[in-house]
Amino acid sequence: MRVIFVQGTAIGNQRRKDYEPVTAMTDSQANDSLQKWRESAPYWEKHSATIRLMFAPLTQALIKDAGIARGQSVLDVAGGPGEPSLTIAERVGPQGFVMCTDPVAAMVAAAKNEASRRAITNIAFHQCAAELLPFQTDTFDVVVSRLGAMFFVDTAAAMREMLRVIKPGGSISLAVWHKSELNPFCYLVGDIMSRYVEPVPEDPNAPGAFRFAGLGSLAGILAKSGAVDVRERVLEFFIQAPISPEEFWELRSQTSETLREKLSRLSPKKIFQVTKEIMEAARDFFPNGQMNFPAQMIVVTGRKSR
Repeated sequence: MRVIFVQGTAIGNQRRKDYEPVTAMTDSQANDSLQKWRESAPYWEKHSATIRLMFAPLTQALIKDAGIARGQSVLDVAGGPGEPSLTIAERVGPQGFVMCTDPVAAMVAAAKNEASRRAITNIAFHQCAAELLPFQTDTFDVVVSRLGAMFFVDTAAAMREMLRVIKPGGSISLAVWHKSELNPFCYLVGDIMSRYVEPVPEDPNAPGAFRFAGLGSLAGILAKSGAVDVRERVLEFFIQAPISPEEFWELRSQTSETLREKLSRLSPKKIFQVTKEIMEAARDFFPNGQMNFPAQMIVVTGRKSR
């Protein structure tokens, strides 16, 4: 782990209803990014146990950098099918509380199901966008978002909203992908697919996995949004899970709407060839038959001024 850039209370006996939304959720305008997540949600729920293992080191980094402790109230923005919300709920304990949010109803439903399965009760769920959080000002001790900020429609508005709902002096911690070329979990598939489906030039400012892959990018937005003590570091770890190369390809091809769309344009013969090439390229990352990709993420942390 390397620090890259530095810029200049418990819930106690408060009641659960104090953390409920103050207004009813209204549907935001449909957009392409949100529709893709709606279509991907069933696959994220299907693979949620593997994804939880894959990004466990990133969850622990958020917990550490945000200083999350027992008894705190935590808001997870874009929590998907329940992580890191559920791990954080275990961390803060019965006197603490977590609010898990996501703009996609199916993701929220999946998170609820997983909380019930694991008998985690110090958590609530709400469907809402990061740009319009339906919670009172100065509500939470900490706000986190793991691999969500890249997909916010209006990142600056989302940063302002997250800072608004944090208590004075509270912390915010965000994690995003570092550059694609540093993450074979991503580029291995992307490079092979580009031989079969011509890549479409992407708008670097549009929602996407590597939107904030450059150092200083997300940290700068957070600082301009009013956060203090903003700092940034690169987290190096391994994306690990007890799955085979075939299961890796199933996970990647199902959870990514982009890959699903590209594969839909190929003939069965070409899909077979793509699969074969990916299996061959992935072998080096599966010692002893289990997934082990080196990875780099950017963790950005700041505080709300007192």
